[in-house]
Amino acid sequence: MEATSAVYLGVTPNEQTRKSAVLMLLYPFEDEIYLPLILRSSYDGVHSGQVAFPGGRYELTDQDLTHTALREACEEIGVKISDIKILGTLTEIYIAPSDFLVLPVVGYLNYRPVVVPDPREVKAVLEIRLDHFSEPGSIKCSEILIPGDRVTTPYYEVEGHKVWGATAKMIRELLSVLDADAPINKS
Repeated sequence: MEATSAVYLGVTPNEQTRKSAVLMLLYPFEDEIYLPLILRSSYDGVHSGQVAFPGGRYELTDQDLTHTALREACEEIGVKISDIKILGTLTEIYIAPSDFLVLPVVGYLNYRPVVVPDPREVKAVLEIRLDHFSEPGSIKCSEILIPGDRVTTPYYEVEGHKVWGATAKMIRELLSVLDADAPINKS
């Protein structure tokens, strides 16, 4: 899910890079597994209006990056963090345009959460069936305009929005991990 052309390709983290975390929250609904994505509100920044996982910057009061992911998910979409079971983490990913190193934290709720988006940060919450990302033709490619660049990249289309970049890479890794854990059919 890597961009094939972008100004930031090849840029690597340094001592100024900030740590952050996102929560990839899985939950059952209508006999399927879902996860929430947020549509960011418009603001003066590189990620304005993009689709992402709830999450944000590590703060000194956070115990660790897992706590960061849970705190941010509570702030952004109002989920009850005490009910979330942490399943693990995926590979940290560097987001060069905003200079963040992000840890994807995978969690599970045994019920569909009531989400309450923070209107300052979240324009909408998109509840997406996890299997949507594995359907044939789910990956497309196009140019996406971001401040100061025109990026050619693969993406997932979700409710009329493009899910690309780090968020798409995290989804792809999650699908890969889940597929690797699937039972082998020897028939």
